[in-house]
Amino acid sequence: MTPGVRPLLELTGATVRFGADAVIDDVDFRLFPGEVHSLMGENGAGKSTLIKAITGALPLSTGVLMLGGEVVTFSSPHDAQQAGISTVYQEIDLLPNLSVAENILLGREPRRFGAIDWRTTRSRAAAVLADLGLDIDPASILGTHSLAVQQLVAIARAISTDVRVLVLDEPTSSLDLDEVAELFRVVRDLKERGVAILFVSHFLDQVYELCDRVTVLRDGRFVGEYLTKELLRIDLVQAMLGRAATIIAAPPTASVDDDDEAVLSARGVTAGSGIVDADIDLFEGDVLGVAGLLGSGRTELARAIAGIDRLDSGVVRITGKPGSPHSPRSAMSLGIVYSSENRRTDGIISHLSVLDNITLALQADRGVARRIPSARRRELAASWVDALDIRPPDLDRPAGTLSGGNQQKVLLARLLALSPRVLLLDEPTRGIDVGAKVEIQNLVGEMAANGLSVMFISAELEEVLRVSTRVAILREGRLVSVLPSEDLTVDSLLALVAQPDGLDD
Repeated sequence: MTPGVRPLLELTGATVRFGADAVIDDVDFRLFPGEVHSLMGENGAGKSTLIKAITGALPLSTGVLMLGGEVVTFSSPHDAQQAGISTVYQEIDLLPNLSVAENILLGREPRRFGAIDWRTTRSRAAAVLADLGLDIDPASILGTHSLAVQQLVAIARAISTDVRVLVLDEPTSSLDLDEVAELFRVVRDLKERGVAILFVSHFLDQVYELCDRVTVLRDGRFVGEYLTKELLRIDLVQAMLGRAATIIAAPPTASVDDDDEAVLSARGVTAGSGIVDADIDLFEGDVLGVAGLLGSGRTELARAIAGIDRLDSGVVRITGKPGSPHSPRSAMSLGIVYSSENRRTDGIISHLSVLDNITLALQADRGVARRIPSARRRELAASWVDALDIRPPDLDRPAGTLSGGNQQKVLLARLLALSPRVLLLDEPTRGIDVGAKVEIQNLVGEMAANGLSVMFISAELEEVLRVSTRVAILREGRLVSVLPSEDLTVDSLLALVAQPDGLDD
């Protein structure tokens, strides 16, 4: 930011109310041309609401929005886009069944004699992609590409108009390290062109690597605006939480001896090409971290063990119980439960209450004929809300209205209510703020201390080491080694997960 330069976009006294409740209250925000600006805060701090106010998805109750020094009012996201404000969301809002070119120019296709001019459509899309330094075939079907490429296509669509402000909402949540690097290259290129970029992420490392300034919100209110280079990470976390950062509990200390009997033993597990010939043991009080790049087979391993994906070969056994799980229901009967990496589509049922979400699996396990009495359901759900500190502690509130971290706790409560022996957690802290992330990590340690066997999958290697007793390393669908976490550092673990096949010691 050059001294004397005026903000390209500025919000003053922004307030958005739902009924009597102010979701954001008297918030000021500035975004300058040619900068990357991070918006930070816990889940429920008001980040999404502020973005919606900027992009025309929600009207301001009070306050002023200025763009290029002029007061503007947007009645829809289309109005904002016409003014030069484009948004790329975490959940990619493109059409996977259409071509890359069609997605980039959707609704703005060049026409000839009343029909779409396909040659010109592909040519213009190719020019936009080339301008970003992207080598993507505009005629290819979008759905055949990786999430990273689809994310870049979404950015190409956003800048194919006369973009002045680009909002990136959690754009890296599903990308591996190389894909993040490519995305950052594109963002830096746009920054050099003078585009103002609002970057929302829960990854502190990425914020400090990419962003020039940070604005912090807490409980819907403006806390402060800071230069990233002048703000210590611990101070950023404290600004977000309004208190000193919660202490992260020490990782579980359960040791594994060769003579120990495994609670879960998987041998030769193969499911399609996602996971091939994997051997895994889980012990009582053990937290087995699973590390690997995107596409390494992390999720496929957990889904195969949980009976979600059919085994092509191999066996999964629980101590004292015969047979491998052939469905999620049979896995539950053996004491194996799975928490999906996508809690929105495969976990929480948003329109149902917290009460219904927590007791759902337990009632399903008992069957329709053995209904849990209403008073018992409430007592059970209330005990888990209290034990996991789910906020707000309102059993009748729709679960989809909770913050991401509290939704994850509701999902954990549902699984723990089944009294499992093995808990498979796939990216349980993805997309939640630092405070909630610490709480989930500490809960994992407490569950292990009480004898539960946990498999913990995360793309964040530091988190894997912090939480786990041992780490299973996957590459290209194969389990290459299992090592004590105390013998690893983030750098050494990164070298192992990224090492090409054939170079193992």
